[in-house]
Parts: sequence; structure tokens; C-alpha cells
Amino acid sequence: MEISLKNQVAVVTGASSGIGKGVAKSLAAAGATVVVNYPFEGALEQANAVLKEITDEGGKGITYQCDVSKEDQVVKMFQDVVSQLGTVDILINNAGIQKDAKFTEMTIDQWNAVIGVNLTGQFLCAREAIKEFLRRGIDTSRSVACGKIIHISSVHEIIPWAGHANYASSKGAIRMLMQTLAQEYGADKIRVNSICPGAIQTPINTNAWNTPEALNSLLTLIPYNRIGQPEDIGNLAVFLASDFSDYITGASIFVDGGMTTFESFSTGG
Repeated sequence: MEISLKNQVAVVTGASSGIGKGVAKSLAAAGATVVVNYPFEGALEQANAVLKEITDEGGKGITYQCDVSKEDQVVKMFQDVVSQLGTVDILINNAGIQKDAKFTEMTIDQWNAVIGVNLTGQFLCAREAIKEFLRRGIDTSRSVACGKIIHISSVHEIIPWAGHANYASSKGAIRMLMQTLAQEYGADKIRVNSICPGAIQTPINTNAWNTPEALNSLLTLIPYNRIGQPEDIGNLAVFLASDFSDYITGASIFVDGGMTTFESFSTGG
């Protein structure tokens, strides 16, 4: 089964590193023209490096700076992408941050920063993407669907996470956002799903895997006994963006090596 996303435009938020980078490269390898979104000027070098990797492998794309928590910036990003590339076919709602703290010590700024990027950012980008999907309508030369949105959530949309109340809350809310959009726009042939990664080897969680001791501790939570890689998420994103997954919408798909089977109970708890 060879998947082609040729002639489709994909916006990948937070694509200058980590999971977003992996997804952007996978989509480009499948033929999509990828918008490598990055949040601030200091990440431009990273975004350019991702774009170079894409183009060096024969792919196509552009970079675009936008803080997804800012409504005016998101609106302008989609306007500019449509103006430059014609439309948007695929949105990968990936941008996310952590601001960890014990709950009683968590500041309102830490709470708002995480909710702003992780949840409000996904709302704003999905809203603008759906507006563009509906404006364009279905073009079967591109896809049998009118548009595809893939939210990057987390195993923590169902697993509580002490010390990370803001992050876990944002991911739990993404599940309801995704399912509501899938329900509301299914008749328009807009497909909306979530990918829920477990432990993926990225800069956001370096402390969990950068020493043998930390990695061994992490692996006690993962029945498959390896840490995930960004391409594990990218591979699924390509499938969900393709017509091969046309009957899948409203689904949270966990890519976690079995973490959500609760490995600690494998010997009876």
C-alpha cells in the first residue's frame, strides 16, 4: 500500500522540532507541500533546518512564524498560506508546551500559557482550517474528503498526571474538541481525529530518557520496551491524512507501546 498526498497542502504547527518535525517530514515524503510552522523568531533556524531536510529529500514546503495562541497571527497564517499555496487540505494541530508545577504552586501564568498553546491554539487553527475546507469544498483530484484535521493529543488525555495539571487538562479537553468537530462537520466530509503519543524521544521530555537510569525507569511503563520516535507518529499521521482512512473520524488513536495498558499491573498490581 503506497500512500500519496501529492497536490495537498499540510499545515503542521510546532514543526520546528520534536513530533511536529517528524510529522512534517513524513507528510512531505508522501508528497504533501508542508507548512513548517514555528512559534517565535528564535526558532527560525530550527524551522529552516527542518525545511532543508525536507527539500534535500525531494519534498516541498515553506516555513511560517506564528504563535498559535494568538488569534490575529493564526488568522493571518491561514490567509497567507491560502494566498501562496492555493488552499489547505490537512491540518496537524501539534504545537504544545509544558509548564510543570505542583498544583498548589502552579501560577495562573503557567496555567494560561499551557492552555493557550495546547488548547486555544488547536481551537483557533481548527476553526481557520475548517473555514478554508468549506470555502473550497471537495476536490476529488486532491482527496475524497473535504479536509482532514489531526490533533496531536497525548496518553494524558486519559491518564492523570500529578504535577502536570495544566498539561493533562489541555489534553483531556482536546479529546472533546476533536470529537465535537468530527460530529459537527462529518456531514461536510471533514475528518477529525487525534493521535495520542506516549513516551516519544523529543526535546520536551529529555529528562525522561537522557540517562540510562531515566530511560530504564521510563521503560517500566511501556510493555513494548522501547521509547517511541517521532516517525512513529508521522507514519500514522500520513495514514490518517490519506484516503485510506476515509471512514475514520472522531477517533483517538494511541501510539504508546502499550503504556495505556498500565504496565505496572502486569504482575497483578
